Amino acid sequence: MNLRAVIQRTRRRLRRSGGVLAVTALLLAGCALSVWGGTVSHYDGWRFHQPEPLTIGFTDWLKRKFSDSHRGPWRDFTDTPPGPPPPARVDGGRLRVTFVNHATMLIQMDGLNILTDPIWSEQTLPVFGVRRHRPPGIRFEDLPPIDVVLISHDHHDHMDLSTLRRLARTHHPRLYVGLGNATFLAGEGVPGAIDLDWWQSAEIAPRVTVTAVLARHMSGRGLFDGDHRLWCGFAVQGPSGSVYFAGDTGWGSHFAEIARRFPNLRLALLPIGGFKPEWYQHEQHLGPADAVAAHRTLGAATSVPIHFGTFPNGDDAETEPVQTLRAVLEASPDVASHFLILDNGESAEIP
Repeated sequence: MNLRAVIQRTRRRLRRSGGVLAVTALLLAGCALSVWGGTVSHYDGWRFHQPEPLTIGFTDWLKRKFSDSHRGPWRDFTDTPPGPPPPARVDGGRLRVTFVNHATMLIQMDGLNILTDPIWSEQTLPVFGVRRHRPPGIRFEDLPPIDVVLISHDHHDHMDLSTLRRLARTHHPRLYVGLGNATFLAGEGVPGAIDLDWWQSAEIAPRVTVTAVLARHMSGRGLFDGDHRLWCGFAVQGPSGSVYFAGDTGWGSHFAEIARRFPNLRLALLPIGGFKPEWYQHEQHLGPADAVAAHRTLGAATSVPIHFGTFPNGDDAETEPVQTLRAVLEASPDVASHFLILDNGESAEIP
């Protein structure tokens, strides 16, 4: 019996079982081992590999969990009102973005509506997931027609199956994902996703393309499926300019390569949260200072920070990423005017 058959049989048994096996299935956090069957130089038949591997490992994870470091304060829940409904379409060279929150952005350009890493669920995983600390900045019912969804990787706070099924039912968007994620999503009731390798492009509309770009991160939804599916960022190019969505990434040489392949970026969406403790997070999550350095390297006209204030991903306090970014920008007058910090549900027209 081949590996894929073993995986499928295991999934069926877990779904039929109750008691201990059912609890185990939840603890594995969706660890259905969807193994990609293709061949690329950065895939060894079991896991994907990146040019700058992460040096942190399981022992570092244990060190972090059992160290004396503590997460900074977060309010239990901040019930802010949603932002106004966005316009149905944006065209004529305009570029409009809405910060829903976390890594969920609505990008409106060239007559297209694009969502990144959408999550409207109350927590990242039923029962065992992390609860959100702010409501989505835009009500799901107020979304304009969604044409395209970009999913950077399979972590629960970026690939929310409940939201993706809801989008598939109501908007029927095209989904673009890294290699191996389309098969996984199809098995979870989200069919039709399109796999892209790093630096592979697809046309999403006449004269508009999306390219999966390198990110320094990892993948995995459970204990035993680490790096089985590809992680990435995305660059969208159209008549109104180029937009870079970093997804989740740590610092690396890939920013220089993205700048080389996509000069004159009009907008960069850069994560800033989940950056503490820095000895553990630096390779996988940008911090505020890293985001400013990435902006410089990318040469973006405007950068908007994302990935903060909703789901705790590190030891930084709820408001610490934005406060730290403001301090870094105050000491960096050459780029301060090029950063646009949006609040929950806030929209902006990008110059």
